[in-house]
Amino acid sequence: MSQDTSTRQPAAEESEEDTAPTPEEATAPATAEATTASVPDGDTTATVPEGDTTATVPEGDTPATVPEGDTPATVPEGDTPATASAPEPDEATASAAEPEEDTASASTAEPEEDTAPARKGAATGAASAPGKTPALLSRARSFPRPWARSSAWSRRWRERHPDAARVLSVTLTVLAAALVVAALVMPDSVARLEPAAFVRIPAEAVVGAAVLLALPRRPRTAVAALSGVLLAAMTVLNALDMGFGQYLGRRFDVILDWSLFGDAESYLEDSLGRTTTLAAVAGLVVLVLLLFVLLALSVVRLGNVLARHPGTATRGTLIAGVVWITCSSLGLQVAGAPLASDRTATAVQSQAHRIQQTLRDEAEFRKVARVDAFGNTPGDQLVPGLRGKDMIFTFIESYGRSAIEDPIMAPGVDSTLDARTKALAKAGFHAKSGWLTSATYGGSSWLGHSTTMSGLWVSNQQRYRTVMASDHMSLTDAFKRTGAFDTVGVMPGVQKGWPEQKWYGLDKVYNAFQLGYRGPKFSWSTMPDQYALQQYQERVHSKRPADGKSRMSLLILTSSHQPWAPIPRMVGWDQLGDGSGFKGIEEAGNDPADVIADTTRSREEYGKSIQYSVTALTEWLERYGTDDTVLVFLGDHQPIARVSGNHASRDVPVAVVAKDPKVLDKITDWGWTDGLRPAHDAPVWKMSAFRDRFLTAYGSTPHPKRN
Repeated sequence: MSQDTSTRQPAAEESEEDTAPTPEEATAPATAEATTASVPDGDTTATVPEGDTTATVPEGDTPATVPEGDTPATVPEGDTPATASAPEPDEATASAAEPEEDTASASTAEPEEDTAPARKGAATGAASAPGKTPALLSRARSFPRPWARSSAWSRRWRERHPDAARVLSVTLTVLAAALVVAALVMPDSVARLEPAAFVRIPAEAVVGAAVLLALPRRPRTAVAALSGVLLAAMTVLNALDMGFGQYLGRRFDVILDWSLFGDAESYLEDSLGRTTTLAAVAGLVVLVLLLFVLLALSVVRLGNVLARHPGTATRGTLIAGVVWITCSSLGLQVAGAPLASDRTATAVQSQAHRIQQTLRDEAEFRKVARVDAFGNTPGDQLVPGLRGKDMIFTFIESYGRSAIEDPIMAPGVDSTLDARTKALAKAGFHAKSGWLTSATYGGSSWLGHSTTMSGLWVSNQQRYRTVMASDHMSLTDAFKRTGAFDTVGVMPGVQKGWPEQKWYGLDKVYNAFQLGYRGPKFSWSTMPDQYALQQYQERVHSKRPADGKSRMSLLILTSSHQPWAPIPRMVGWDQLGDGSGFKGIEEAGNDPADVIADTTRSREEYGKSIQYSVTALTEWLERYGTDDTVLVFLGDHQPIARVSGNHASRDVPVAVVAKDPKVLDKITDWGWTDGLRPAHDAPVWKMSAFRDRFLTAYGSTPHPKRN
């Protein structure tokens, strides 16, 4: 609008959209209808009913009109109208220079929300902006504001029920404080997860209160919300540490362990079904999101409470700080834990240290993997003491020391080992056994397999990838390098591509889909061990290599994989067929959900699964073994901590079985126990030591390789 029309009434413009005034109204003199406040030259005035005084709008702005039925802000008689050039914070003004002061009233679509007519007029004026058309303003006024309705309803409810509102407010504040404190002092171990562990004074809460008290409103809200989110993240990591401790005997690695969640989901789906798994995953995701939201809102609420009572809050914070320092200095404890806690700060420091260790370990282990004591050994100098032998390496899933020594599981497993030792002896086989300390615990079987075969301590996924990408010789590949052995793998647990075949030096691998099984899965296990062994016999062991070579085989059995329900039963070897006969056995077995939920039953069923796997393997050897057969079988890791115990070792049994006495004579100096059951005090080696000891015992000559 040009300056020469500055005395035109804005209502005439708005009427095109709203009221369509009559010609008489449109041409009526402005002075007969309204009184205007004096304004600087070039400004445009807003009109009001006769007798009222208008506020001025800065040059170039368009004054806002008042909706029909509303009363514009008036100035008491004798007062000077407010102008845009000198606004006062507490005066109702139509100036657009401070629009943020009354943003809640920018729309007139909710007139019941604004209780003061003067405030309504000011807000309407403030909502106008240069260049805005009346049509846009009309749409803005009609824009719904559900949050405003909710706020108004809450305000009215508090006014009607002040006592209930006060009780609710106090309750929410107490719950917020309890949630924050619980997150700050939550222990990192299931064994310490008891009520007394939460009776502590967190230093982080004292420091956080002091910081929030020192900040103005907006920074305080932002810092409080961010602190709540970070606290939720630490709580989730803390819970993951507890879960990994229970299942894998170690803490969660924030860099390497995310890939394990896919394996965990697959395991749950195989054990509990797809529907139950999806419901569990969805519930877990919702729970985590809810934790983030609640902790963020809780810290914001507590920050606001502190700000409303700064004096009391400051004194309380100082007192809490003094109490914390006193308790820390005196070493006061509750249920064996320090009363003065810095649990979250310590957890953050520990996470940072572990991240540094992980990053540093990658470079260091790569150097270690390049060194191989037998890396340059010619093929004719590798395992000459086993030439012509039918060599078999077999891993039994979760076969650990606890199966042999735990009071609940040991009686059944020990009696099976003793009985099978006697049965093998009748068939002409003898054995020596000892202990190996596994690089993994409770799961991640591939780490145990690769540690045994590489002679390297492969304790995490990063190291595993490094080894698989290297040319470090595996024990199985040593047989291939001789040129005197065909190499075969039977892997009923492999259900997708397995590029590791190359590193293991296997000419042929039979996976879960290449063994002709038509029976039911037994939870995670794709087929019973007895069936897998029979297929190995029919497809591999019963056939001599065409080129006159010997054979080295790698078998990985799966029937003793958790959740140990249902468990297969032994059937006649000539009745196995295509495995469809196992359907009745699977249907009659235990429900995995029932076993998982009961620790005692889990231990009992785990023991039974080990008995089954050992029986299947040794019966196969008794039935199909030859004078040249040499069997090395061992566990890959202990079962989960809930079964093996919170303080169980990482040891697994290992045994060498053969008919040829010369094979066992070569390991006499190992000091192992005669039979399949190692003595409690039998030698214990690190699993990574087995490869080099085995190669040396059977005549291999070291030729180190250093890159």
